[in-house]
Amino acid sequence: MTEDPYVTDDWHGRFAHLMLGDSCERLAELADGTADLSVHSPPFDDLFTYSNSDRDLGNSSSREQFLAHYRFVVAELFRLTKPGRVAAVHVMDVATRKSVQGVIGLSDFSGDVVRLYQSEGWTYVARVTVRKSPQAAAQRTKAHGLMFTQLHRDSSMTRPVHPDYLLVFRKPGENAVPVRSDVDNETWIEWAEAIWNGVRETYTLNHRPAREDNDEKHIAPLQLDLIERCVRLWSNVGETVLSPFGGVGSEPYMAVKLGRRAVSCELKRSYWETAVKNLSALEEELTAATLFEGFSVTGRSGTASPPGSAAITLAGGCPTIKGNTIVGGDVTGGGFGADRSVGMLVR
Repeated sequence: MTEDPYVTDDWHGRFAHLMLGDSCERLAELADGTADLSVHSPPFDDLFTYSNSDRDLGNSSSREQFLAHYRFVVAELFRLTKPGRVAAVHVMDVATRKSVQGVIGLSDFSGDVVRLYQSEGWTYVARVTVRKSPQAAAQRTKAHGLMFTQLHRDSSMTRPVHPDYLLVFRKPGENAVPVRSDVDNETWIEWAEAIWNGVRETYTLNHRPAREDNDEKHIAPLQLDLIERCVRLWSNVGETVLSPFGGVGSEPYMAVKLGRRAVSCELKRSYWETAVKNLSALEEELTAATLFEGFSVTGRSGTASPPGSAAITLAGGCPTIKGNTIVGGDVTGGGFGADRSVGMLVR
């Protein structure tokens, strides 16, 4: 199998910087203390193949090789994270295979990740169990231990579903800027539990455009619900969220959607290109949404009043918005200029 060629690239949006390339190398380009929070899901050992590149952690030949490779990323995250701030890492324990390990069981992947972070100076703070549906897992993985047939034939071989975990680490030191979360008390009662319910397994970014013909049929974007909880709990609006395994852009997408800035790095071009499309579309959406924020418009002609300024008169038919452009109608007043030739509203 031919190895994927290694290429680098960058996309700079208004609120996000998406890097294409190897995290072990490209994160070194960022300044110390760049990140207020990092959120990511690393490849789970050699469980899945994402690309043909030797640089891909998913192509490790052993757990030891994986951890040695991942260590470079963990060390860079430590350098890039501000003191007192959090790294949130999504993992799961990895099943052993009879054809490889000689037994069907479970390996302590999450524990190995904890020990790796601790060895690089991080403080291990918490482990959150993320609930998963056993029915959905049985249908997706065809695991015998979850099947009704196994339950009724020989239940000694049944097992519970393997949950996801969110491992929470904090960089030692004093947090210079307190995080003022918008999470209310009732929500915190729910999220403060060690088991997170309500994380929708299918609430993810569309990843189909990233799939290539030679993919091993596995693209698993991190659930947006889980990312949202991390961003809202452990960062302020306007701060920077970092993901060293950007994939199709799930972490930067939710960070920007929640008013933060984002930096991510992704090795595989098709994933990175999909992330660029996702973030470009989101930034256009946010720009259009804020263009008339605070305005009220009624009828085909009337007034639109931005907070703290005089009314704007709309006449000659109700205008429509395409991106940043107002199409149709005449716009006057309100301390704004209006270029009627192109319909662009200018503050």
